[in-house]
Amino acid sequence: MTRSIDYGNLMHRAMRSLIQSVLTDVSENGLPGAHHFFITFNTHHPDAELADWLRERYPDEMTIVIQHWFENLTVDDEGFAITLNFGNAPEPLYIPFDAITTFVDPSVEFGLRFETQDYDDDEEEEEDEEEPVVEEKPRGEAEVVSLDKWRK
Repeated sequence: MTRSIDYGNLMHRAMRSLIQSVLTDVSENGLPGAHHFFITFNTHHPDAELADWLRERYPDEMTIVIQHWFENLTVDDEGFAITLNFGNAPEPLYIPFDAITTFVDPSVEFGLRFETQDYDDDEEEEEDEEEPVVEEKPRGEAEVVSLDKWRK
């Protein structure tokens, strides 16, 4: 049996760790400057927690904005909890890192995008979960880097 380095899974974990680090800093120190986040996540992820009316309105995915008003941001190893305002009604959410499909900070033109996965399947093979794609626009046009072109 030939051993190989699973770069896709390593990249997946590194990108989730980056999101965890950023949100931990925000939970401790607040949002710096003009930074704000658009986070899209799969509402059907088994560990995602949101009000029934939100899940009905967004049965597949939902994008939240962390900018002006948010409360109770707490981060753990699996995801983050936050209270956001929906039509003057505060709603608590719990979003697992594995449910996130995009994380964007438009103030610095930075973004991460993850390929989606089907949560109905048994998670027997963790390596086949998702294939990460990194998007970063330092200045000028966006460049999407896909790991697929280096796979054999």
